[in-house]
Amino acid sequence: MLWNLYLRGGVVYVPTVAETEAGFFLDIEPVELAPVTDTEAVRRAVKYAFDRGNPKIPTPIRATFPKPVVLKYAKLKSWSAFERGCTNWTIVETNGSYQIKQGRKLADRGWEDDPAQIEILPSGIRVDEVVSRVAASVQSAASKK
Repeated sequence: MLWNLYLRGGVVYVPTVAETEAGFFLDIEPVELAPVTDTEAVRRAVKYAFDRGNPKIPTPIRATFPKPVVLKYAKLKSWSAFERGCTNWTIVETNGSYQIKQGRKLADRGWEDDPAQIEILPSGIRVDEVVSRVAASVQSAASKK
């Protein structure tokens, strides 16, 4: 399982992450939004995404590949504009073990996992605890900006 979360302009964007038939992941609707300062709203947004899991979808073809779903909510037209001033996290669950991975910007475009910002949670941790840790990580990063 995999989830993405973005922080931009004081707003947390938590899309549903689908797995395509080809095996790659794609952000899709619905997207939850929460003010980063509202702890309960951030937790709720993350929990809703967790509850949806990773629905399987057909692999989009190049001609119909969708624009990133979060652009509509950020009221932006391009991914590069969204990336500016944005921080991202990926939460990965494998066999009941969770990792919270904060991204760092690449020189050209995009993000990669920041090895110094990967939190490995104890095996068997409850989902509500994972959600709280994700919210705390996002709010901590926001307070440093």
